[in-house]
Amino acid sequence: MVRVVTGAAVALVLVAFCAVQLASDAFCASAAAPGTLPTRVPIVVALQIYRTLDRVAPAPYIETTLAEYDAAHGDRTGALRHALRLPPTPIRNELLGRIALARGDRVLAMEYFFAAPDIAALQQYVLALAHSDPTRAYAVERRVRTSLTSLETHPDAVAEACWTMGLLAEAASNTTTGAHRAAWRRRALGDDIAAVELSPLSEKYLLAAAGAELSLGNVRAARGWYHRVLSVDPKSPGAIAALAAIARMRTRPSR
Repeated sequence: MVRVVTGAAVALVLVAFCAVQLASDAFCASAAAPGTLPTRVPIVVALQIYRTLDRVAPAPYIETTLAEYDAAHGDRTGALRHALRLPPTPIRNELLGRIALARGDRVLAMEYFFAAPDIAALQQYVLALAHSDPTRAYAVERRVRTSLTSLETHPDAVAEACWTMGLLAEAASNTTTGAHRAAWRRRALGDDIAAVELSPLSEKYLLAAAGAELSLGNVRAARGWYHRVLSVDPKSPGAIAALAAIARMRTRPSR
C-alpha cells in the first residue's frame, strides 16, 4: 500500500512538472520554431495551468509571467495585482513602471524605471518629453546620467547621456531669450565637453561641442573643435563644411 501511494505521488509530481513545462513553453512559443511542441500548446491551456498554480502554490515566475501576459493584453488591473505580489526586485519595478505608463501616469512610471533601473525606458520617456518640455526632459536626463555614473556603467553610456543633455539644453535655449538663453547654451557646451572628455575620439561629440561654441558666438573656439574633428576623421563633411563657412565669414568684406 505504501508503494502504491508513493508511486501515485511521484506520478502526480511528474505530471505537474510536465504541465508546468508545457505551459512555460507555450508562453515562449513566439521564440520557438514553427511546428514544434511549444507552438502546439494552446495559450488558454497554459493560462489555466498558471492561474491554477497561482491559487495553489504562487511563485515569482508565475506572477511575473501572468503580469506580463495581462499587461500585453490590456488587463492593467490583473497585471497590477500580479506585479504587486512580487518581491521588491528590479523586475517588479520594471513591470510596475510599464503598467503605470499604460495607465497614463508617466511620472509614476518614471520613478519605477529609476528604481529598476530601466535606462532604455527612461530614455524613451526623455525623448517623448523633449518635444513638449525640453527643460523638464533635461532634468530627467541629468538623473539618468547620475544613475549611470552610480551604477559604474561603461563611460560610453555616460557620454551619450551627456551628449543628450547638450541637445536638450540647446532645445531649452530656443524656448527663452536673453540671459536665460545664453545660460542654457553655456550649459549645453559644458555637457558636450563632458561627453568629449569621456569619449575623446567621438566625432559626434566633438561636432556637438563645436556647434555649442558657435551658438555662443565663440567662432575661434569652434574652429579649434572642428580641427579636432579633422584629427579624428580628416574627411569629416561636417567639419570641412563648417570650417569653410567660418573662412567665408572671416574673408567677407565689410560694408
